[in-house]
Amino acid sequence: MFTLPELSYVVGALEPYIDTRTMQIHHDKHHGAYVANLNDVLKDLPQLLNQPIEDLLRNLAKVPEMIRTKVRNNGGGHANHSLFWKILGPQKDSEPAGAFVVAINNTFGSLVNLQEKMTAAGMGRFGSGWVWLVVCGGRLEIMDTSNQDSPLMEHKIPILGIDVWEHAYYLKYQNLRVEYLKAIWHVINWVEVEKNYHEALKARG
Repeated sequence: MFTLPELSYVVGALEPYIDTRTMQIHHDKHHGAYVANLNDVLKDLPQLLNQPIEDLLRNLAKVPEMIRTKVRNNGGGHANHSLFWKILGPQKDSEPAGAFVVAINNTFGSLVNLQEKMTAAGMGRFGSGWVWLVVCGGRLEIMDTSNQDSPLMEHKIPILGIDVWEHAYYLKYQNLRVEYLKAIWHVINWVEVEKNYHEALKARG
């Protein structure tokens, strides 16, 4: 059975960049609903209910067709948000380091270029979705997905994801998605993203 992960920081820790009320609604209500819906749709399929969410999303073709869309939407929502909470943190304006920052510089030229490209991808995503930094074939890539789709569905490993659904920012930023995308970089937990990067390289074998 899937569970709603607890935040590793207090709900107001990301102020002023992400407001407390948005965090409460986003984590408890939106993410909570994905978990509840996923458990409900898989309640009679323990072989799927007991899989890691990453394996479930990588192998959606093995999910019965009649429930596949619900699993895709709610499973993706659960996986995406579980990563999202971890790559945010109260330590403001941290920066990547070590081999990870070398990979960023080699791929994008600089951290600033990476941030600008991800912000542009987030602005270019029409409607609801996500923008991602992923590892594919041992290399960093930027991509975006619609709704609650996950890069895992394309066999890419997400290491940083930014939610661009309106519920992630509307209470504070209204329709100014670009202001949210600029602000969120102040609360990215680069230690966690770097950890995800190295784990993704290991998973590649």
